[in-house]
Amino acid sequence: MPDSISVRTWYELLRPGDWVVALAGLAACVVAGFWLWRGSAPDGVIVRTSGKVFAETDLSRPHRIEVPGPLGLTVIEIEPGRARVASDHGPRQYCVRQGWLTRTGAVAICAPNEVSLMLTGRGVNYDSLNY
Repeated sequence: MPDSISVRTWYELLRPGDWVVALAGLAACVVAGFWLWRGSAPDGVIVRTSGKVFAETDLSRPHRIEVPGPLGLTVIEIEPGRARVASDHGPRQYCVRQGWLTRTGAVAICAPNEVSLMLTGRGVNYDSLNY
């Protein structure tokens, strides 16, 4: 049965250059995470109802859009750089609880009321909806 090497033994084998390489690798991962995972700023909104475009507007000024659906009106609030579903007649309120959408490609779907909200822009984050 081979002897197990303890953590202390591994720690004693590390040299100052090993720590520099490990810290540089960690810093590179953190910087890459922030730089590569950020989405671009959205510049527009597309609102659909029953699969058809109901409204297409920009995010430059605050306003509200009332979208009729099978269950009633869905209210969408738009402010500069962000949008959200303020109220919906769906039973579980998932799209309302999603809160403010701030990234290009972000989507809020109110399935029971057949209403969706999507932020548009130049750079789209790739996820399962965009793939």
